[in-house]
Amino acid sequence: MYADDDLLPLSGLQHLAFCERQWALIHLEGQWEENRLTAEGRVLHERVEDGEQESRGNFLITRSVRLRSLRLGLVGQADVIEWQRVEAPTPQESNAVRLPAREGWWRPFPVEYKRGRPKPERSDEVQLCAQALCLEEMLGLRINQGALFYGQPRRRMEIGFDSHLRSETEALAKRMQALFQAGRTPTAYYESKCRNCSLQGRCMPKVTGGRSIVRYLAREVFNTDS
Repeated sequence: MYADDDLLPLSGLQHLAFCERQWALIHLEGQWEENRLTAEGRVLHERVEDGEQESRGNFLITRSVRLRSLRLGLVGQADVIEWQRVEAPTPQESNAVRLPAREGWWRPFPVEYKRGRPKPERSDEVQLCAQALCLEEMLGLRINQGALFYGQPRRRMEIGFDSHLRSETEALAKRMQALFQAGRTPTAYYESKCRNCSLQGRCMPKVTGGRSIVRYLAREVFNTDS
């Protein structure tokens, strides 16, 4: 179990699943550079977060819900959690809870909003699964599904939180804690996905691939070797 001071941003799991170096540049070195893709994503999230809570009969929508997991060492928020009123769950199901000032039992369904289209890697699924794992710990229940809403197709894709995705998410959370404790930025390796990275200009994967940026600058700029 982690202490509150040890919790790392849940959103970092998406960066880590995409590229360990990108994660380190953002979360260890504090570097960030916005491009069209990140700007569109930021605007989409702002629109979602500005919305109010909605309630329609057996359906409730809450936005910008704060999350944390002391087991995984994560803190963050969910864009949207949809709650559906259901029959009282059996002990075997354990998939619904009571909500303050609400009658009956309510089953949570996390929804994460993304610009663009589904990615070839599972970084979005990992982020959504981490939200579900945080909710499970906070509420003491089991969440089987959530959804990713993509801005360009304007449709949602349901994601099942199976054992493989849960294990991958937990492993990445553990890896993120280890990288943070080590405090070292991994070296760069150029891949095709680098073309869509907003930090490509700072990372310089084609220039520094496999080499320390400090040694590169010492050799190429200052004509020395560290």
